[in-house]
Amino acid sequence: IMGSSRWKVAAAAFLAIVGSLLSVDADEHEHTYIDKEEVVLWMNTVGPYHNRQETYKYFSLPFCAGSKKTISHYHETLGEALQGVELEFSGLDIKFKDEVMQTTYCEIDLDKPKRDAFVYAIKNHYWYQMYIDDLPIWGIVGDADENGEDHYLWTYKKLEIGFNGNRIVDVNLTSEGKVRLVPNTRIAMSYSVKWKKSDVKFEDRFDKYLDPSFFQHRIHWFSIFNSFMMVIFLVGLVSMILMRTLRKDYARYSKEEEIDDMDRDLGDEYGWKQVHGDVFRPSSHPLIFSSLIGSGCQIFSVSFIVIVVAMVEDLYTERGSMLSTAIFVYAATSPVNGYFGGSLYAKQGGRRWIKQMFIGAFLIPAMVCGTAFFINFIAMYYHASRAIPFGTMVAVCCICFFVILPLNLVGTILGRNLSGQPNFPCRVNAVPRPIPEKKWFMEPAVIVCLGGILPFGSIFIEMYFIFTSFWAYKIYYVYGFMMLVLVILCIVTVCVTIVCTYFLLNAEDYRWQWTSFLSAASTAVYVYMYSFYYYFFKTKMYGLFQTSFYFGYMAVFSTSLGIMCGAVGYVGTSAFVRKIYTNVKID
Repeated sequence: IMGSSRWKVAAAAFLAIVGSLLSVDADEHEHTYIDKEEVVLWMNTVGPYHNRQETYKYFSLPFCAGSKKTISHYHETLGEALQGVELEFSGLDIKFKDEVMQTTYCEIDLDKPKRDAFVYAIKNHYWYQMYIDDLPIWGIVGDADENGEDHYLWTYKKLEIGFNGNRIVDVNLTSEGKVRLVPNTRIAMSYSVKWKKSDVKFEDRFDKYLDPSFFQHRIHWFSIFNSFMMVIFLVGLVSMILMRTLRKDYARYSKEEEIDDMDRDLGDEYGWKQVHGDVFRPSSHPLIFSSLIGSGCQIFSVSFIVIVVAMVEDLYTERGSMLSTAIFVYAATSPVNGYFGGSLYAKQGGRRWIKQMFIGAFLIPAMVCGTAFFINFIAMYYHASRAIPFGTMVAVCCICFFVILPLNLVGTILGRNLSGQPNFPCRVNAVPRPIPEKKWFMEPAVIVCLGGILPFGSIFIEMYFIFTSFWAYKIYYVYGFMMLVLVILCIVTVCVTIVCTYFLLNAEDYRWQWTSFLSAASTAVYVYMYSFYYYFFKTKMYGLFQTSFYFGYMAVFSTSLGIMCGAVGYVGTSAFVRKIYTNVKID
């Protein structure tokens, strides 16, 4: 008993020490304050308005800070570090419910280099971001006259903070005090704080940052309805094909008399039945193919889970929470990758399963990290806040090697043992059947190119809203729409690949595995082409850093989407092929 009490005392002392060390940030994390308690104003980043991702530390411009003692801020999540959040203490003295009249907090000695820095920022429409109690505030650096000859700096930050009880629920910034930039002068920077009572609930304080008129526009609803009608049409088409083939099988092999004249004329001389001995032949390059299918299934799982979490939790209220959630879910769903990739590779007779496991585990991380590594060099050259710290790189590598790889191994072993047996309904012939000549539009290359048009058509309106929320200053919050679009995309993709595969097999071409995957994955090509249109006609981005960031990560997004669509298309088509050949009776 004495020993356990000592442990309790020691634990209490440890918690007290930790609590005292974290007392500076505790109230900010709990979002509750008492009167006269310190409220921290964090300065985040500054950068050109048209280049949202090109951001720099706030004090990279020659601003001055207040006189209060500096408080250091660490990256609380992996998402914060990866998104370039660089919070620095403003040095302003702000206390809860304590109003501050206009007060000078520092002065800038404006020599020529500092003036040139400010002029460059004003010409490029630089603006900065700040945080109070995790609420973002934006302000513009300065302004120019109509001729663009004289430039002015906003020197007065007028803060108006709304509170409801002991919580901060609203923050507004008004920039005033326009001062002309003249070399070798002193510019006084000032601020004021006004507190006002607000009826806004704490849970609803982020609603002012949302834009319902944009995201819930009639166009958004119309696009969903349009995609839904496409789904009805395609499901009807696939159902008709499926019923026709099954009815024909049942009639033919049961020798029923109720059979169409056309079907009787066709006989068994040609059609998809003729390739029953080759249709389950292993695909070419099974190692790469199975790795792609496993990765696609994992991406679908991640997308579904993250959207569900975003629908339940308001992830946009915390910095970097969406990215942190996606990384965590991706690592946790690694067994899905191993299970589907490993079982498919085993079914196709693959023996180098360890190599397949490594390729499957690192396919997506290598693509993402390789792109990030390339862009990181440009960010370091620009001294941008988006440059990923070395410690964060090490953390990501540790996640890959010590979380993703072992979980992928577990999934691979389960997949090989539980569903790795090649239980095909038809025996595979020893000698491959020659593929007959067919019309040009039945060639796999043509089918692949055309296969992605309808899936892209079902999502391209939603792509506009997603792009705008990421590349412009909108907060995406209608995750119910996104879930609906994901379901529609999967249904359309499966239906399109089934139809394409049906026509391919009818032409007695049994190379359906890669065709079904690539015809669905070609959606990525159309999405990437749309990103070019969006860049040139919907944004005003410029510069090497922002352009490389945009097209680099759009390539990652499009490729991931293509792999996901390809895997969904293949899984649906595989079930279709297995179903129709189960009814073929072979002596």
